[in-house]
Amino acid sequence: MGSEDVNVPLLHGEPDIDDIKNFGQFLKEAKVENVKIWSLAAPCIFTAVAQYSLGGLTQVFAGQLTTLELDAVSTENMVIAGLAFGIMMGMGSALETLCGQAFGAGQLHMLGVYMQRSWIILNTMCLCLLPIYIFAEPILKFFGQNDEIAALAAKFSLYMIPQLFAYGFNFPIQKFLQSQSKIMTMAWISGAAVVFHFFFCWFLIIKLQLGLPGAAIALNTSWWLVVLGQFAYIYLGYCPGAWNGFSMSAFRDLSAFARLSIASAIMMCLEFWYYMLLVVLAGQLKNPQVAVAAISICTNLNGWEIMIFIGFNAAISVRVSNELGAGRPKAAKFAILIVVMSALIIGICFFCLVLALRNVFPLPFTTSPEVAKAVSHLAVLFASTLLLNSVQPVLTGVAVGAGWQWLVAYVNLACYYIVGLPLGFLLGKHFNYGVEGIWTGMISGVGLQTLILLIITLKTNWSTEASLADSRIKRWGGSVDAPEPEEVTKTNGESSNNTV
Repeated sequence: MGSEDVNVPLLHGEPDIDDIKNFGQFLKEAKVENVKIWSLAAPCIFTAVAQYSLGGLTQVFAGQLTTLELDAVSTENMVIAGLAFGIMMGMGSALETLCGQAFGAGQLHMLGVYMQRSWIILNTMCLCLLPIYIFAEPILKFFGQNDEIAALAAKFSLYMIPQLFAYGFNFPIQKFLQSQSKIMTMAWISGAAVVFHFFFCWFLIIKLQLGLPGAAIALNTSWWLVVLGQFAYIYLGYCPGAWNGFSMSAFRDLSAFARLSIASAIMMCLEFWYYMLLVVLAGQLKNPQVAVAAISICTNLNGWEIMIFIGFNAAISVRVSNELGAGRPKAAKFAILIVVMSALIIGICFFCLVLALRNVFPLPFTTSPEVAKAVSHLAVLFASTLLLNSVQPVLTGVAVGAGWQWLVAYVNLACYYIVGLPLGFLLGKHFNYGVEGIWTGMISGVGLQTLILLIITLKTNWSTEASLADSRIKRWGGSVDAPEPEEVTKTNGESSNNTV
């Protein structure tokens, strides 16, 4: 399985690419960069879509029960689990900066230590998030959610606590593997989990008619299979040099590492919570069950599309962090250009597809004609959102690779919570535009955020960013003395002076 991963050598010491002076040279470099990007992006896209599909498939099977049960699963998936997912993925993305730049700089021995530090920090955060799962009903009601939906979603939230801790282990493992371009393993494991989840959902929900408890058992089990499968790959010795066993060094320099993790979490959470709060706002409209179902279906489909571009997000984050760590600013800048172009082309295809299938795509998610009609009315706005979301995750990936987490957190706060949500609330509730009004506000925030990130990226001095890469590793990741050459090649069954 390890031999099928992308074989990307250490970049440290390699010269930067030449200045591009003509179109022929551009095409030549673009061909080389596309191979690098797609060898990373394609498995990352598959992995992201597959892991997101675990929740999406659960919603599909819940939709075959009742509208209320669909709303409950959607609300838990988007609001409660969405909150945890955003925090865990955000905190885990600190490893994209540190592991990626350390890999590019040739400091391979640091990757396993970084991952273990992230486990400690993320699982501590899981304990802090438990009250949100336990007291989900009053929290949802406080934000105006319909009483029936809130009560059933809270019950389902209690069932989903094991998934929370799976997140705490999964995202550090993912970033650890991504930084080394070992993404085919992630793709195989995630694909197998989706196939298992589909049949397990069918067996528990449809065949045994266990309803929401069956959905929870299936979703928890599938997530833990992903975590254990990925860790088994690492532990069995397929990451030599990067994984040298469990280390007491993981408990050192936690404060600096935690600060970067918190910055990453705030950046990502402001984004995930934005879509989560759309579901809460929809619960305050007239006929809330239809409104919540319509918003949930669109955000679910939008989430699948975002997962595709999170694959590009991961790819460009790896490319930028590796190139900056290796001191190759021109290569980093050129990689950004190629990924943005590729993502935009795919986004245009999604835009056209949604408009062409506006009366068809809601049908797999609901048996209610009223809900399907509400979703089809959102087609133009939804298609525009998919187009924007093709570029936005790529620009966020650039920010993560460069270590701009705090800057993007401020941008997200302003665009989403000062512009997008208030505008959606006014249009949806006070001006009676309903679901369309809420979505218009949302897309305004996303559009403004994308524009600002594009301007920041264009104005960045990438030579300066490359010179700062080493200081970032020391400031945020701490330092661990490099192991002796023979220690790097030890198998996991052998011990070293730094392992326990």
